[in-house]
Amino acid sequence: KSYWIRKGSAFSTAVARQETELTPEMIATGSWRQRPFKPYNFSALGLPPACGHLHPLLKVRSQLRQIFLEMG
Repeated sequence: KSYWIRKGSAFSTAVARQETELTPEMIATGSWRQRPFKPYNFSALGLPPACGHLHPLLKVRSQLRQIFLEMG
């Protein structure tokens, strides 16, 4: 197999950084109209929260439950 690779209409040697946030300064100056923005993925899943623990009484209750289950 062979492939032909040609430069397209959007070819550039410089990497253009796309904006990810719209700031109040951009809105005030109107510079947001000329800047390329990264498309937002609405179907992407968020990161799970890295916080949250069981209440100490719930821990004790689950330990006691496990002990009684092992005893029969």
